[in-house]
Amino acid sequence: MKKLTKQMIKDFALSQGLDLFGVANIERFKDAPKNMSPASIFPGAKSVIVVGKRILRGNWRGIEEGTYWPTYTYFGYHGQLNTTFIHTPMFETACLIEDSGFEAVPVYPGVTAGDYEPLGEPLRKDGVAPDVNLNIRIAGVAAGIGEIGWSKVFMTKEFGPRVRLACIITDMELEPDPLMKPGTICDKCMKCVKGCSACAIPHIKEKKTVKIKIEDYTYEWGDVHMGRCTLSYHGGDAMNSPFIHRDFPGWNVDITKMDLSEEAAYKFAWTLSQQPWRKSKEFSSGWIIEGHHYLHQWGEAGSFGVEGSRGCMRSCFNHLEKKGAVGQTFNNGEFIKRDRWLMPAEVPVRKK
Repeated sequence: MKKLTKQMIKDFALSQGLDLFGVANIERFKDAPKNMSPASIFPGAKSVIVVGKRILRGNWRGIEEGTYWPTYTYFGYHGQLNTTFIHTPMFETACLIEDSGFEAVPVYPGVTAGDYEPLGEPLRKDGVAPDVNLNIRIAGVAAGIGEIGWSKVFMTKEFGPRVRLACIITDMELEPDPLMKPGTICDKCMKCVKGCSACAIPHIKEKKTVKIKIEDYTYEWGDVHMGRCTLSYHGGDAMNSPFIHRDFPGWNVDITKMDLSEEAAYKFAWTLSQQPWRKSKEFSSGWIIEGHHYLHQWGEAGSFGVEGSRGCMRSCFNHLEKKGAVGQTFNNGEFIKRDRWLMPAEVPVRKK
């Protein structure tokens, strides 16, 4: 059996279409809560390989212009990007590792916030209760791929915040990549705070932060209000969702004043987006919040990214690109080219 090296794994992963590859040793997760630790998923783990794929800048163009929504959800969020474009090459990379005699656990990054309660008692004595959810962004930091910006988004030198991540936990011992120094990319400009219509991201002056320590570095970011973030992102903010005005007349909720939990916000958005309302003049699309029936026709059901990360991603990468802080550049200049649109929350859109 040919000996497999870290460089061989990396070369293979990138040849399959992945853009990012980094390795963390398991020791870098020693301070992680047990319900978020890769060692709780695979007790014999020695390395965590984090891989990633860029989000196309053009995925946001239609939302930024206020004209077209499917591209971001389908190609940049949980549609093909998270279900195929990352996970197919990641699975093939895991197969490569197992062909060399080491076990490989592909991990789907379904949860990043880490604030869901465990499901009851541990199933093994002195074990960890289900369901363990690895924080993929912290894993990305531990693997040296990038850092977590002020708005809690993960960012890299090449693409800024335009990335999605996944990982493989393995008992193959691999040399870890060097950690990125905090503040290498994020300059705490607060453009994310200004751009977030849900007021979910605290200003740096509020001193509401989250901190983690990995080896000699301390990483810090804003303590985002995940309830507001989640409800806005999935289409519940009347300021940036024309569909909720059309399909749920009278929805004049001020997201900025809400204090619901992330879990409650997600359940609310998911429930409304799945409800097959009768076809009528009031409920023309068949779904309330997202209201984009052609996404459902494409096979995309559920949590659509209607708000399109207005502050935490779009405002962020526009600033970083303008500053020259990211590697990828574009011939057409700044992404945000004109005054940005927001809808008055109290004024519903009328049908013609």
